[in-house]
Amino acid sequence: MYMAKVIGSVVSTQKDPSLVGKKLMIVQPINAQGESIRYEEVATDSVGAGIGEYVLIVKGSGARSADGRSGLEGNVNDCSIVGIIDRFDG
Repeated sequence: MYMAKVIGSVVSTQKDPSLVGKKLMIVQPINAQGESIRYEEVATDSVGAGIGEYVLIVKGSGARSADGRSGLEGNVNDCSIVGIIDRFDG
């Protein structure tokens, strides 16, 4: 899992069938101090995160199975928001 901040959303009317009905958000990966690292990514949102919130994201097969559907075949999702961070301790 990785930490990120939701910085925007993406609207795409033409997309792969496996993405139909999914909310697409722009996320900026962060470190433990909340500082931006790497580059922005697009993630599907399975938890109802909003712009400005800190979230947990997963990539790869974890992202493809985050929506609870059985079977991964034909699912093009590679990044999913799976949790909203309430606070950072440490």
